[in-house]
Amino acid sequence: MRYRLTAAAAILALSIAGCGGATSDAGTDDKPAAGSKGTVKLAINPWVGYEANAAVLGYLLEHELGYTVDKKNLKEEIAWQGFETGEVDAIVENWGHDDLKKTYITDKKTAVDLGPTGNKGVIGWYVPQWMADKYPDITDGKNLNKYADLFKTSESKGKGQLLDGDPSFVTNDKALVANLKLNYEVVFSGSEAAIIKAAQQATAQKKPLLFYFYEPQWLFAKEKYARVKLPAYTAGCDADPKKVACDYPDYILDKIASKKFADTNSPAYQLIKNFTWTNDDQNLVSDYITNQGMTAEAAGEKWAKEHEATWKPWIPAKS
Repeated sequence: MRYRLTAAAAILALSIAGCGGATSDAGTDDKPAAGSKGTVKLAINPWVGYEANAAVLGYLLEHELGYTVDKKNLKEEIAWQGFETGEVDAIVENWGHDDLKKTYITDKKTAVDLGPTGNKGVIGWYVPQWMADKYPDITDGKNLNKYADLFKTSESKGKGQLLDGDPSFVTNDKALVANLKLNYEVVFSGSEAAIIKAAQQATAQKKPLLFYFYEPQWLFAKEKYARVKLPAYTAGCDADPKKVACDYPDYILDKIASKKFADTNSPAYQLIKNFTWTNDDQNLVSDYITNQGMTAEAAGEKWAKEHEATWKPWIPAKS
């Protein structure tokens, strides 16, 4: 259902929206004019799965609800700071961050949790499948030192290399290497794209690679990688970041909004709160962006036009 305001409701919505977040001054057309409702400020964190969420939400906010969407490329922690400054209305894929939730939701009360995206998040260490086939015991973390020489690079200081992505990503890897007494050096590739390229080369060229990675991720639908088993995660085993000696937990990815934006209870807020889809949905849009040469906007539009039954329930009912 597309959202339409009567003139009286529009006046009321304007007075509410004065508290902050998206504003609303739509006319009575069934399809609101682009930008007629005001601007929604979405943080964009630096991985394509996040960009996929924002692509679909951005398309629907603009074309179904009549908002302008302002996308801001920000690292994770910087995005949370934007709730206080008014720079950010919503983060649309959050990975855990209990420390930031405590600071901004519990203590400062400048943010609110909007519930799950529907995506299940997994972080771990991986090797190309050919390595697991050739060295069957390599997927047990207890055996990694046995294979450290295979992973040496010019950047790993004479040790095996563990390749990470962007330093701003959620990672315990330096502590894990130290606390599990592994003869490895964490090397940051610098970006998601760089770590994906390294993984693809390792598969195509049969080059040894041990790397940090995560799901949902379109790459897992294209090539096979084997996860390395670390000591099992138990509640609280990662409470002290310096003493972590266990694997990563599984994450229920969620959405976070500024308190000001939430207080408007605008159609934009309701849409983001209602948004929920699957890892397969996200991977499809990520593949459009990464491998099919589409802009995020084009990818969001293509998915929306082909999956109307999925997103229709996210659209708030007319007032």
